[in-house]
Amino acid sequence: MTDLADRIIDHYERHAAAWDVDRNREGAWQEKPWHDRFIASLPKAAIVLDIGCGSGAPVARHLVDHGLMVTGIDSSPRFIDLCRQRLPGHEFLVRDMRSLQLDCRFDGVLAWDSFFHLTPDDQRRMFDVFARHAAPSGVLMFNTGTDHGEAIGEYRGDPLYHASLSGDEYRNLLAESGFDIIDHVVEDRQTGGGRTVWLARCMAKP
Repeated sequence: MTDLADRIIDHYERHAAAWDVDRNREGAWQEKPWHDRFIASLPKAAIVLDIGCGSGAPVARHLVDHGLMVTGIDSSPRFIDLCRQRLPGHEFLVRDMRSLQLDCRFDGVLAWDSFFHLTPDDQRRMFDVFARHAAPSGVLMFNTGTDHGEAIGEYRGDPLYHASLSGDEYRNLLAESGFDIIDHVVEDRQTGGGRTVWLARCMAKP
């Protein structure tokens, strides 16, 4: 399945326009309550790193509408172009999250509907990326699968790779990286569109 994982960047680049339309259809944003909670956990005028920001809507736009400053990264240049058009005045960069090294720490770090496209080993390595970019007391939110394994979904007729670690391993990686779990819900169908969500705070010293 590794070859399908390697095609994720090309997949979203080819389907960027369709994905943007589908993501912004009425009723598609079922997990908005989690993003509202993420925002509520941050100080006013916080700076947020949106890892895998997609087209900037609806999530990054919602952050901006609440007075937050956003730095978004995505591996798709077409997505980043859409972000820059929609949200001028904020920073959007074409970057691979796996090798991300920005000279900045953020009040909030978000990896929504993006992190789960990485292989298990790449997901493990991402916790160093999260820790490197989170300010002390910074908030991290991401979503995952429920159990360790790989799965192939489908989008617009093309296979789409997903992977997950076990819940216990995510807990251990968060703790080892200096994060305390604020909340964790498995397959939240009421406020998360069925997603398994992790919300944590960085307790590492400056």
